[in-house]
Formats: sequence, C-alpha cells, structure tokens
Amino acid sequence: MKYWTGILCLTIACAKPTLKEVNLIPKPQKIEIKDGVFSLNFNTNLIFDSLFHQEANYLKELLNLKLNGKNNTIELLKKEGLQEEEFFLNITKETLKLEASTPTGIMRGVQTLRQLLPTKTNVVTTKIPCVSIHDYPRFSWRGMLLDCCRHFMEKEFVMRYIDLLAYHKMNVLHWHLTEDQGWRIEIDKYPKLTEIGAWRTEKDGSNYGGFYTKEDIKEVLDYAKKRHVTIVPEIEFPGHSVAAIASYPYLSCTGDSINVGAEWGVYKDIYCAGNDSVFTFMEDVLMEVMELFPSKYIHIGGDEAPKYRWEHCEKCQKRIKEENLHDAHELQSYFITRIEKLLNKNGRKLIGWDEILEGGLAPSATVQSWRGEEGGITAAKSGHDAIMSPTSHCYFDYGLDATDLKEVYYYEPIPVELTKDEAKHILGGECNMWSERAPQELVDNKVFPRILAMCEVLWSDFEKDYDDFYSRVQKHYPKLDFLGVNYGFESVPITSKVVFNNNIFTVSLIKGSPNMKLEYSINNEPWKKYVSPFSIDSTSNLKAKGFKNKNPYGEFEQELIKHKATGKKIHYTIPYDKSYQGNGDRNLTDGLLGSAENFRDGYYQGFSGTDMEVIIDLDKITTFSTIQTTFFQYYLSWIILPASISYYVSEDGENFEEIKSIINKTPIMQEGKFKHSFLFEKENIKAQYLKVIAKTIGKLPEEHPAAGSDAWLFVDEIIIN
Repeated sequence: MKYWTGILCLTIACAKPTLKEVNLIPKPQKIEIKDGVFSLNFNTNLIFDSLFHQEANYLKELLNLKLNGKNNTIELLKKEGLQEEEFFLNITKETLKLEASTPTGIMRGVQTLRQLLPTKTNVVTTKIPCVSIHDYPRFSWRGMLLDCCRHFMEKEFVMRYIDLLAYHKMNVLHWHLTEDQGWRIEIDKYPKLTEIGAWRTEKDGSNYGGFYTKEDIKEVLDYAKKRHVTIVPEIEFPGHSVAAIASYPYLSCTGDSINVGAEWGVYKDIYCAGNDSVFTFMEDVLMEVMELFPSKYIHIGGDEAPKYRWEHCEKCQKRIKEENLHDAHELQSYFITRIEKLLNKNGRKLIGWDEILEGGLAPSATVQSWRGEEGGITAAKSGHDAIMSPTSHCYFDYGLDATDLKEVYYYEPIPVELTKDEAKHILGGECNMWSERAPQELVDNKVFPRILAMCEVLWSDFEKDYDDFYSRVQKHYPKLDFLGVNYGFESVPITSKVVFNNNIFTVSLIKGSPNMKLEYSINNEPWKKYVSPFSIDSTSNLKAKGFKNKNPYGEFEQELIKHKATGKKIHYTIPYDKSYQGNGDRNLTDGLLGSAENFRDGYYQGFSGTDMEVIIDLDKITTFSTIQTTFFQYYLSWIILPASISYYVSEDGENFEEIKSIINKTPIMQEGKFKHSFLFEKENIKAQYLKVIAKTIGKLPEEHPAAGSDAWLFVDEIIIN
C-alpha cells in the first residue's frame, strides 16, 4: 500500500530560495543555502551505488519517476568513514548528490529531501532549493511507543506511523502488544491468547478487540525495514497480564477464571512467579516473538506489578525461600533475570521499565526511565544503558496542561547528575502514546505537533532556540496537512492567572499561541475583547474563546469562588506531594476549583498514602455557617475519597475543638471520575483558625485491582461562608 503520492504534481519553488524557505524538522547539524534550484522532472537520471539498491527503489516510488533521463542527475553514493546515520546532501542546479556510508544514512538523507519538496500541486517540474547539508543524530535511540492494546490500531495505521516516524528521522517504533485489556500478537502454541485474550466485553455489552496475525506482523516489519525504522516489541511480564491469565487461568497465583480487563488502571492479578509452568509459557511466547522480530532488543515491561498476589501465594513464598530472596521485590528481579537469560542465550538484549531496578537489576538489562529521571540516572551510574521517557515531558497521552510543545522542546535527555562517561549510557529517548484515552482516530491529535519537538531534541544539537523552532513548526503544518495528519494544539489555547488581593480577583488571560486574539465574558454578559488584566469582585463564571488566523482556536471556562477563606494563609501539618502541588501553599484557598474530569489540571493537591491535615488562619475571629471541602475520586488512578473528614475550630491557634466529623459513605470502587464535597452547616460558628483533617483509607483494599498500593487523596478547595 502506498501512503505517499508522487511529487510530479508538486509546485515550483521560487528561483532564489532563502534560508526561511528551507524549513526542516529536525534541524540539521550544518546547512548552507545556495542560489538556484534543482529541477526534478522526466529528464532526471538516478545513479546509485549497488549498496543502496533498496533505497534507490524507495526514492523512485516516492517520486513516482523512472529516473532514467539524460538531463540532471540524482546520485546516491557511498562515502567511507561516516557514522551509521550520517549523510551529506549537496544540491546544485545540475546534481543532487546524497552520500553516506550505510543504507540507513542514505535513508535519513532521503527523508530530508522529502521535506525539501514543496506541497502544492498541478505542475510538471518540481524545483528543489540548492543547499549543502551535513547531518547526523545526537542520540542513537529516537523512539515512539504506540500502545495498540488499550485501543486496537489497524495494521495500516501502524504502517502510516512508521512512515511519519521516518519522515521526522525517528528510528524506533516501540510496539506495545500485550496488556490487561488485550493480547494483540498471534502465538501459535497458545491460540487462546487471541481467541480469548484479544477481546473484551465493554460496559455496553459489546465485544471489542483485535490482533495481528504473524503475516500482518511480517508485513509491518518489512515496511519498517525499508524505511530503516526498528520495531521493538513489548511483551509484558510479570504484570499487565490479565488478558493472558483470562486465556490461561493456570498462569495466575489463584488459578481463578477472570475476564479480560475492561477498565484502565493496574490489576493485582499477575503471572505467578512460583509456578514453573509460567516460565515455560514465557519461554515459548518469547521464542515465537524472537522468530518474528529481528530487533536486537526485546522489551519485557516489568512495570506496575502489584505484589499483593505474590505476598499471599504459597508457591511464590516457597520460591522466595528456595532462592534465598528477601521479599517480593527480589522475586521480581529473579523473574526478570530468568527472562534475560533466555533473551541473551538467543542473542537479544532486555529492556524494561524502571521498576526492574527494584530488588536488583538484571546483569545486562537496559532501563527505560518513566517515573522521572531517577531510574535512568541509577542505571547509568551502575554501568547500564538507559532510555529516557519521563512522564514530565514524554507522555503524549497526557493533556497539554501537563506537557505542551514548549516543555517537550526544552527537555534534555542527559541528566545533570551524570558524568561525561556515565552520560554515554543514555541511548536516547522515547515519547509514549498510551491509548487509554486515545482510540486510533485521536492519536494524531495527541502526538502532533509535540513529536516535532521530541524528534529535534533527540536528533539536533543540544543548543535551544524556541523562537526559531516555533517558526519552523508553523511552516511545517502545510506538510502535515499534505500527509493527512490531524494535528492538535501546541499548548492549552487559553489559560488564566488569577491573583486574589485586596478582596478582589485580578485575572490575566494567557494565550497558548502568540498570534491569537481573545474574547471573554463574565456571568454570560456580552463578550469583550481581551486587552489587559481585569478585576472580578464576587463569585463569578468566566468564559473565554480564542481565534487564530480568524478561525476559532480553543475555549476556556472557570469558576471563581469568593468566600471568607479566599486568599488566607494555610499551614500544612502534613505536606502535600510535590508531584501534585496545585497552586502551592495557597491552593486550598485560592478560590479556584479543579475539573471534574482532569485531576492533572493544576488545581488539585495530592497526598499519597498520608492523611491531609491543614490549618487555615482567617486573620481574625470570624463568624461563618458553612464549611465545604471538595475531593476527587477515580479509583482506577488510585485516587480515593477520604475515609472521614473532621473540622476543628480555635480562637488562638493552639486549643482546637472538634465541631464535626463526617464519615464517607461513597464506595471505594464507584465507577467513573467525580468530585464529592464534605459539607457541614451550623449557624454562627466563631473562630480565627479552622483545622481540617482528612483521613486516607491507607492501602488499597483487596477488591481493588492494585490492592496493597497507597491510596491518593486529591483536594481542590476549602470553602468557608
């Protein structure tokens, strides 16, 4: 199947292109702009070294030309002594010469040529600007993870993304193929993995799923090979294995029949590490995987494996004793090491998420660091290779409020904690497209344009110039349009900065794109053009809308709550978690409410495994009648309402009297995302200080998929009136 139309119909470039018209992402290491153009047409000839026969055929197919003319010439030539992906591209009026030492280097140069092609149609001759480029990557690992398990992605869609990766000089597709919610790869020896494990029953009763046959996978691999993109399969062990256990219940600690996961999150049912038949299964599956995939690396997951079942399993406890292990974490290390021995025996290397560090790292394992950079730092300092993909910059399933284009662009994969020698173990980085919240039709919108920043981070020089990059992104959009990419926003289109001072809110609206215009409305009054910060002196509903190039570009809505504690100081007896700090020490009295859908919106404070205890100072003895504290719950993200909440008052800040304790009656496993307010009403309460204590449930209970893990508390505002 062809994904790129021929360029015979592409537009004529101007006779003397300037630097601004040579727009490449990622930015080349060295580029020189020259006068003139190379005219590509029916009379162009192609000369190539026999080493580059496959790349020459790819180029002919791409250009939709036979390239056997007698006029100007395209040359694909071998140049000794270059790095694997290094190339020289020199374009004059007479010759388009591409030189490299390897076919991979030639392919990277061909992708640069693709970006130099104009995108308008209906001409016979395509004119390419004369340039001289010397280019090579900063990092050898420039990847993207595509999760085809939570939502199944069609084979053609996967191939399309291989093309998009190649176009932007990314060289690894990390193909996530097994999960709790679906097993996506055909395994001959275990047919139930796709007969049962590839399908789940949705809440509406429908059957959802799909899988790739071995012939499908071979076709995808061949497609990637021609574009010099390596596909690294991920087969999850020991966690994220519910689909496999649903297919073959004997693989679990309990042997119970369970269903393929239909909810997102982490499940406590994982492969039984005390059961020898699990390792037989593991070896059989990985042997078939290695027969299919030629990649040097096999990713085995290793993340988010709750130890609850192992801690309550006689076979696992027996294994711990027999192998002289200390605990379940060392049992996981034992499990991973057994996998690594199999892979090494067959000439492959193991990659795992940073949890594989727990209990001891397998001897030659590569660590993919996702829970921050600590895993990569630890691996590199111990002499192990690492791939950096922290949630802070590389998780493209997250909203733009968590990670936008600019944040991705400024990511530096080499942590400052590493020495020069240790830094050599950082192979590169990877952006991750998990698909819980992104079925196939939404992936483009999540990945683009953020992947443009990531490809430049991993390919180009480490020096940053965001203004230059942003300008190139704007000129890159027509190319993405031509390729049919349904890209999203660069950042949240409209945000606000709200300051409460002198008893009023001062609101500044912030544009997510420089060339936007904004309008706003307060309490559904007529719309006004936004020019400068404005004031609001009472509880209000604020709406805003944006326009870019005269087209609608984002909407915004926010509730501002003015109450007797707004802007007052808070003392935290128990500190909040720095990962979810909201608006800092004033978050719970800033008058701003969190979303009922998105707990990462910056308006919540999180407490992991601890109670919440705060004291609000109202400045003076104040009379009030209601106290309302609002929490968020989404049990699949381990965020649970408090078991109870208690309110205390004091006039001196030392002696507190309890005025109300409220027991939470909302079920821990109640479905969905929602907010819940703990409201207390009593006339004429008088106090200067209010203490609020919210009790965590502690560990997640047995019925929870992640039983035994710490529960989170998420709170957005304490309202006093």
